[in-house]
Amino acid sequence: DMSLTVQNANIYLVDQGSGTPILFLHGVADSADVWAGVIARLKNHYRCLAPDLPGFGRSTAPEDFDCSLDNMARFVDGLVNAIGIKEPLNLVVHDFGGPFGLAWAVKHPEKVKHLAIMNTPFFSDYRWHFWAKVWRTPVLGELSWRLMKRWVLTMEMKRGSRKLTVKQIHDTFALITPAMRRMILRLYRTTDPKNFKGWEDELLKLTARVPTCVLWGDHDPYIPRKFAARYGAQSVRYFPESGHWVQAEEVDKVSESLLEFFSK
Repeated sequence: DMSLTVQNANIYLVDQGSGTPILFLHGVADSADVWAGVIARLKNHYRCLAPDLPGFGRSTAPEDFDCSLDNMARFVDGLVNAIGIKEPLNLVVHDFGGPFGLAWAVKHPEKVKHLAIMNTPFFSDYRWHFWAKVWRTPVLGELSWRLMKRWVLTMEMKRGSRKLTVKQIHDTFALITPAMRRMILRLYRTTDPKNFKGWEDELLKLTARVPTCVLWGDHDPYIPRKFAARYGAQSVRYFPESGHWVQAEEVDKVSESLLEFFSK
C-alpha cells in the first residue's frame, strides 16, 4: 500500500495483485477497507486499487477541496494518472464513490473497460434520506457528528445492512477522524441531486457502450431499489437479504459476480 498526492490531497491507496486494473471507490462513512474481502478474492486475477477518498480514512484533503462533479471527475483522473495506469480499467463504485467514479467515466469513457455499480445515486429525481438532510443542515450536521458515538453508528449501519458484523462497523468507526466528519458534511452540502441533470443522460450513453452491471442490496434505507434498474446495465443482480453495504455483507457472491462479469 502507498500514498500519492492528487490535488494537494495525500491519498492512501491499497494496491494488490497484478493484471488488468480494477479501481474500487468507496462511499460514506467508509474507506478502502470496505473492499478488503472482495479484493482478497480478486487480487489473484486482477490488480486491485482502492483509495481512501480525499479526507476519508487515512487520506487528507485541503479544507477547500472542490466537491463538484466536475472536480470529482478531475480528481479520479488525476489519481489514475498518478498511479500510472495507461490502459482501460474496470471501475467499481459504491455510495458516494458513485458520483466520483461515474462523473469520471462520463468524462473519460475511453478509459473504462467494464463498469460495476452498487447502491449509489446518480439521478436528479433522487431524494435525500434522513441523515443526508441532517448533514446538509448547518450546525445540526456538525452536532450530529459530534454526537456520533460508536454505538450510534453501530445501530445506524445495522439498520442500513443487517448482516454487517459489529467488528466491521467498529473498524469503520476507528477510521472516522474529525477531518473526515468535516469532509462528509462538505460532500453532502455540495452535492444536490439536481446537479445530476445532464450527467445522468451522459451516463446512459456510456452504459449503452461500456459493459455495465449493477449489484444491489435490496434492504437499503438510503437509496430506493427502483434506481438499480435505471443505469442501463446489461445485467442487474439484486441481493434480497442484503442492504446498503452489499459488498461487505455478500463478499463471496459479489466477488463471484465481479469475476464473471470482468472476464466477459
